[in-house]
Amino acid sequence: QLKLVESGGGLVQPGGSLRLSCAASGFTLDYYTIGWFRQAPGKEREGVSCISRRSGSTNYADSVKGRFTISRDNAKNTVYLQMNSLEPEDTAVYYCAAGRIVGSCTIRRSDYDDWGQGTQVTVSS
Repeated sequence: QLKLVESGGGLVQPGGSLRLSCAASGFTLDYYTIGWFRQAPGKEREGVSCISRRSGSTNYADSVKGRFTISRDNAKNTVYLQMNSLEPEDTAVYYCAAGRIVGSCTIRRSDYDDWGQGTQVTVSS
């Protein structure tokens, strides 16, 4: 059974950093496109970043470009989201998801089939 588990969230001050992890079990992560999404209170879930299967090409939402970096460790079957220069607007529950996308990855919710339970990120002084 395919399972994704997020970790690494927490409370951080503006300008700080966090690294989120998305650990996969029941499948080989490299065979899937992995996306990171977030949902703030009262808002729609939005795409943040993604990494394509095999090629490892990446994509980012404009709001996080230059601050967030997605990466994959195949040996650990884990995808990471390094978040730097965090802003209060980054506060949200962050989810990772797996999709069977061919070619370049996207950050459209509808392209992903399996989701983790989420991890809370709070940016506040």
